[in-house]
Amino acid sequence: MQTDSAKYEFVLDNLYFAHIDGPEVQKGKVNVTLNVKRTSRAFELSFQTDGMVWVPCDRCLDDMELPISSSDKLMVKFGHEYAEEGENLIVIPEEEGEINVVWFMYEFIALSIPMKHVHAPGKCNKAMTSKLSKHLKTNANEDSDEVFDTGGDDIVIEEEVEEQIDPRWNELKKILDNN
Repeated sequence: MQTDSAKYEFVLDNLYFAHIDGPEVQKGKVNVTLNVKRTSRAFELSFQTDGMVWVPCDRCLDDMELPISSSDKLMVKFGHEYAEEGENLIVIPEEEGEINVVWFMYEFIALSIPMKHVHAPGKCNKAMTSKLSKHLKTNANEDSDEVFDTGGDDIVIEEEVEEQIDPRWNELKKILDNN
């Protein structure tokens, strides 16, 4: 780096995510702006990521678009051998003199994805939500739409047959109730 600061711009597309082969994101289009600033003892890398990634919906498993945006910093300094000295401080050997930021960009993108990602109400795969609703267990005083939002669509739920209780258990319950 010839000056005290530099700016780099990257467009991360499906090909990038395929080469990274990370578990969280397989498809997307993300713009990354990397500002590198040289300080007296280290380099400060500032990443600004903005774009869309496609992740599976937690409810219906169909892919969904998820907007992401984050600002992250990474400090890099020279040393004798490679080391991670904290959450955002990397030491690289002086003889290498460079750092590959490809994986760091992926990590920043993955960390900006919310823990829970579901489609907007009414956008989930109808066949899957219908199957899920058949297995949904609710309390008697809860409305099923509060527990599992189906987007206002009427879903027919088959009534489950009440299990037959072994009469011996009823006799044991009577004994417990008398004590």
